[in-house]
Amino acid sequence: MYFDEVDAGDYRIYAGAVDRIHAYGYVAAVVVIRMREGQPRLEAYRDENLAGGFCWSSPAEALRFAINAGRDVVMCRVGALA
Repeated sequence: MYFDEVDAGDYRIYAGAVDRIHAYGYVAAVVVIRMREGQPRLEAYRDENLAGGFCWSSPAEALRFAINAGRDVVMCRVGALA
């Protein structure tokens, strides 16, 4: 399992590349946490099986996809999360 995290404004994106059991490749996973100062942390989005469980050939590809999915949530759906 591989992890990465990226700050995006008031949000932190946690990305993961999870080894497939009994298969070749990595599944992308993402969790987006709202981290506004003076307020408790709030999970805004979670998907542990991005792209329907598509297997990426490397952890770097899966992490890149997960981070981009997290950025999409932050940039395009923030009003729905408030």
